[in-house]
Amino acid sequence: MASETVMVDEISYPSTITTTKPLSLLGHGIKDMEIHFLQVKFYTIGVYLDPEIVNHLTQWKGTPPKELEEKEEFFDGVIAAPVEKVIRLVVIKEIKGAQYGVQIETAVRDRLAADDKYEDEEEAELEKIVEFFQSKYFKKNSVITYHFPANSPTAEIVVSLEGKEDSKFVVENANVVETIKKWYLGGSSAISPSTISSLATTFSQELSK
Repeated sequence: MASETVMVDEISYPSTITTTKPLSLLGHGIKDMEIHFLQVKFYTIGVYLDPEIVNHLTQWKGTPPKELEEKEEFFDGVIAAPVEKVIRLVVIKEIKGAQYGVQIETAVRDRLAADDKYEDEEEAELEKIVEFFQSKYFKKNSVITYHFPANSPTAEIVVSLEGKEDSKFVVENANVVETIKKWYLGGSSAISPSTISSLATTFSQELSK
């Protein structure tokens, strides 16, 4: 039996969670940055996926982890696979919701603009996301969850703060949803190399079974 929790940095993640069905923790890592020669850790990342995703990635069977890590097409396949996905962030370094909202807005806007998909609808949706995060304050251990249903172009963002009821926001613009997935799961352009490396290692093992 696999252990029931996985330690990511100092944060404990359950090895499976159940939404509409059980999802497995197939990748994890941290978002960090070197500031004045010090490693500053912002949050941990856990990627939960429907184990059936391997059936959509069989062309990569037998590929070593390091090679998978560098294959953009592989991560495009992970993002495109019509299975349920959950990305769970747990805050290490406290941050204002407004700051985190601007990080998302900038990352998503820049990617959409590069793909020539940044129109008024996308701009309006990003403004709503920024507004959703605006009034929140993320202390250590606050949780931000992105839930991507299997066959829907929407995403639900859930914020869990200590002592408060969860707050939720549904992202309805398909281009914005797709780009948030790419921000966290998009191979070399993703925000956390350690998470991408972890996903490559797990999938290399799962696909060799």
